[in-house]
Amino acid sequence: MVQLLVWMQRLSRGSVNRLSIKSKLILMLLLVSGFSTLFSAALGYRSGQINLTNRVFNQLTSVRASKAYQIESYFRNIQNHTQTLSEDLSIVAAVQQFDAAYQQLNTVPEPAAAGPSVETYYRRQFLPRLDRIHAGTPNLAAYLPVERATRHLQYNYIAANPNPVGKKQQLVAANDGSTYSQVHGRYHPIFRNIVARFGYYDMFLLNPKGQIVYTVFKETDYATNLFTGPYRDTNLAQLVRQVISAREKGFTQLVDFAAYAPSYGTPASFIAAPIYDGSRLVGVLAFQMPVDEINNVMTGNQDWQQDGLGQSGETILVGHDRLMRSASRFYLQNPRAYLAQLQSRGFKEESINRLRQYGTTILQQPVSTPAVTSAIAGGSGTRRVVDYRGVPVLSSYAPLQIQGFDWVILAQMDLAEAYAPIHAFQRQILITVTLLILLVTVLAMALAHLFVRPVQQLIDSARRVSSGELTSIPTLNSGDEFGELGQSFNAVVHSLQTQTALVDQKNRENEKLLFSVFPAAIARRLQRGETQIAEDVTNVAVLFADLKGFSRLVSSLSAHESLAVLNDLVASFDDLAARFGLEKVKTIGDSYLAVCGLSVPYLDHDKRALDFAIEMLGILRRFNLERGFQLGIQIGIHSGDIVAGIVGKSRVVYDIWGETVKQAHALSQACPSGGVLVSEVVHHRLEDLYPFERTTTGGEPQPAREAWRLSGAAVASTGESLANP
Repeated sequence: MVQLLVWMQRLSRGSVNRLSIKSKLILMLLLVSGFSTLFSAALGYRSGQINLTNRVFNQLTSVRASKAYQIESYFRNIQNHTQTLSEDLSIVAAVQQFDAAYQQLNTVPEPAAAGPSVETYYRRQFLPRLDRIHAGTPNLAAYLPVERATRHLQYNYIAANPNPVGKKQQLVAANDGSTYSQVHGRYHPIFRNIVARFGYYDMFLLNPKGQIVYTVFKETDYATNLFTGPYRDTNLAQLVRQVISAREKGFTQLVDFAAYAPSYGTPASFIAAPIYDGSRLVGVLAFQMPVDEINNVMTGNQDWQQDGLGQSGETILVGHDRLMRSASRFYLQNPRAYLAQLQSRGFKEESINRLRQYGTTILQQPVSTPAVTSAIAGGSGTRRVVDYRGVPVLSSYAPLQIQGFDWVILAQMDLAEAYAPIHAFQRQILITVTLLILLVTVLAMALAHLFVRPVQQLIDSARRVSSGELTSIPTLNSGDEFGELGQSFNAVVHSLQTQTALVDQKNRENEKLLFSVFPAAIARRLQRGETQIAEDVTNVAVLFADLKGFSRLVSSLSAHESLAVLNDLVASFDDLAARFGLEKVKTIGDSYLAVCGLSVPYLDHDKRALDFAIEMLGILRRFNLERGFQLGIQIGIHSGDIVAGIVGKSRVVYDIWGETVKQAHALSQACPSGGVLVSEVVHHRLEDLYPFERTTTGGEPQPAREAWRLSGAAVASTGESLANP
């Protein structure tokens, strides 16, 4: 380190040129290694932070998706259960019997103690508890029931009920001798069991006029009218109006949480469905949603670590009003510390008092983070935000798909916990970087004499050559080992240039050969490395031509002469095929197979194939006249679907097959020499353009028996018809 300081001092005095090569190299190595070490450390730290962030985000997204699925499934099950019960005949009968019994109570005298007893219950039990959370003093007259049947039922099942508040449902039937109590005694145990088994808070039966004719838990909304009574402005009354006005069987509707006065102002959500007797609306079935069940789903029964949320992670539901719809983990774990934290952040005292009184963060704790805003707008994703506690968190958010609710779901974890591993990694990096810099300093001073400029020049040239830059030839004017090394290196570069040029030439030759053997589209696919090429091709015309008399001609010629004759004739056919848009597939001996519409679809593929066949006849005729041969040709054409592809492994062949090819071959075999035989399909398409003659050969297969021969007039247009050889 002392020598490094000396070098820096010399640099400051402009003495760089007086430094030895060794000193310059040491200084360069120290600077480069130090910078690269620090850069690598910073890059590693940043990469680790990004990877850790992504891992935490992925974990939070997974938890969020799981909780979203659970809560959506839970509400779907409740909707299905409510709809099913609303269609149950016992529910249909129950609501009608309760309604009839309720109406009957309006016609009989109420018990003498009913009015005073109910008023006493409201004054001593209900209003004091409601006053704790109500803004202002509740008015007794606004809540007291006025209808005779309502006072009768609230007296027998609430005020005179010997069971304490919260357990009024234990009374099966009042001993008042009324028809209502008989109906209540018949159905109440069943409905109470439904509420207990499915975890609902309460169950309601209402008539079409909004009268609650039955509830399980017997709170002060029992026997009241939701359209005209004291609770006409509640969310339950709003829900019942929607259900009744819908006039639709199988209709279920949810209503979001709101403070519900009969439950002493605690947040309540409801689900309701209409009850029909045939086509007549006879009532409404409603359930008060269980807050505890929703919290159990969102908190994993308060086992957040088991859900992979660590010490500070949680999943919460937030409504469109940006208020919580599930309990906060931190409130459940330590309410006192939670409220103290809110107070330290300047929350209003009345908001904190409401949290204490309700004992829940539902509808009390606002969550106004950018993640909530994005989710309410319909977006989903992950981002780093400051949560409702004022703590930086990593948050994964998405909207929920629950009919009737505009809720979003968040899964988040404190940034401090999420980044705890990267902070430890940061300390480790600092220690490691310090040690590496010291080690590099020692090594640079010990090895500096091993490195000189010619070596670096050769290294730079080698790197450029390895990247493909073969013009990088170093010039070393040195007679020592470095000069010999440079000459050897240059020889290697020249050899690589020669070999590269040779490889390029071979590649061009191979490509030319490939495109000459296979269709262009198939050749390009083979170049891309595809090994199994097969495809169904529709609407093509297949032409099969078979030379007649070539075998006799071969017997009188040498092998070279026979090959030259066949090549000349096939080359003429190939040129003609290219002009008409046909593709030669292959030649099999003296047979010629071509397809129109294989690589390039044509609407007139049949006509092109037939025009090509007519020209083939003319070419063969001229060929015979010029050379004195007596060759004939049989041509069959059929149109339809084929399968085309590569066959073979070591020696690949492009081929076509299918019923269309088979029938074209059969037509060529059945065709007389010098003629063109087409199938019924081709004849049907071209009969207005060319003269055909029906032919029945009596042979197999079917296309040969039901074929059409191009008439002599069309063949004669190319010259006189070919005679049989």
